[in-house]
Amino acid sequence: MELLRLATAGSVDDGKSTMIGRLLHDSKSIFTDQLESVERTSRERGDDYTDLALLTDGLRAEREQGITIDVAYRYFATPRRKFIIADTPGHIQYTRNMVTGASTTNLAVVLIDARKGIVEQSRRHAFIVSLLRVPHLVLAVNKMDLVDWSQEVFEKIADEFTNFAAKLEIADLTTIPISALHGDNIVTRSERMPWYEGPSLLHHLEHVHIASDRNLVDVRFPVQYVIRPQSHRHVDYRGYAGQVAGGVLKPGDQVVVLPSGFSTKIAAIATADGPVDEAFPPMSVTIRLEDEIDVSRGDMICRPHNQPAVAQHTGALVCLRTDKPLPPGAKLGLKHTTRRVRTLVKGLQYRLDVNTLHRDEDASELGLNEIGRVRLRTTAPVLADEYRRNRTTGGFILIDETTNHTVGAGMITGAS
Repeated sequence: MELLRLATAGSVDDGKSTMIGRLLHDSKSIFTDQLESVERTSRERGDDYTDLALLTDGLRAEREQGITIDVAYRYFATPRRKFIIADTPGHIQYTRNMVTGASTTNLAVVLIDARKGIVEQSRRHAFIVSLLRVPHLVLAVNKMDLVDWSQEVFEKIADEFTNFAAKLEIADLTTIPISALHGDNIVTRSERMPWYEGPSLLHHLEHVHIASDRNLVDVRFPVQYVIRPQSHRHVDYRGYAGQVAGGVLKPGDQVVVLPSGFSTKIAAIATADGPVDEAFPPMSVTIRLEDEIDVSRGDMICRPHNQPAVAQHTGALVCLRTDKPLPPGAKLGLKHTTRRVRTLVKGLQYRLDVNTLHRDEDASELGLNEIGRVRLRTTAPVLADEYRRNRTTGGFILIDETTNHTVGAGMITGAS
């Protein structure tokens, strides 16, 4: 079955964890002991209802404060599709965690409290979703029960959000009125909003078209591991393992290995289950080549006439994930696909105001959760595409080499 990765987003207390809990509960994807534990915890806290948000808010601090702090992943499946849900924090302090959760998703659900309407954090998360090039966005107007199921309230919020989204690069936007607490329009259509003629949230998740979201044109295969068995039976075996980042690979295809530039043909492709006739994103495979050429971890297999940039100078949008500011001149590690190099921050071109989309060209550094465009120079070439073309070969992380902590997440906008 096809796998859909989705993330929740929105402001604090908009009901993200409750919505996921309701989705899991009503689709019968919760084990009996899990439900009993949630019911028991709800009673101990004095709640007169089962707080389904506890299914994802697992940290003690999250349950005490009633907010999501870390990204919680939940897995479930229906007869039509498998799902991985990332429940991301709404608090501004944990925006960096929201970036982490949404960076690999096919779809994002931005929740808005029908009573409050669109707030600053709603715009911030929608903007980040567009920056991360998440192909599909759902606006879920939650807590409709608290505004008497008003069509006017829903349409006002939907229109305002649509106008804001028009300024962003959002290709597919769907709006759904819901009540996560009562389950309206989560798994089944609500009878209390007869004016809404669209699908329930689960129906939309099951049917949204994601096959064309992958880049099947530009062949990109970053080599993660070189397989050289040491047994006498496999003395001549040499395979290259990794995950396909773009395009379609088949035995007999002419390919080139970067950065060396040597050309050869694909001899065979195999998965853990055996040989396959073709490989495409996001399959993890082992490729064998016809010629014995030097290929190492961090190299990339691609087409001779369709290659990524072999670049040491890159421009990128960076979201800072650490309390320590990022000034020009900072020296960091850079992890790009399977290659790790050192890099120098040559300059900060501007800092983005995610609320107004204004570019502050006078900014001297980036702070925690701030986004800006920087110029980087790496000590060795990276094999990169623009992020808008390929999210895998266009994304990277910055690393503090002293502590090995992740400093920021980056999206390449230009390479040379």
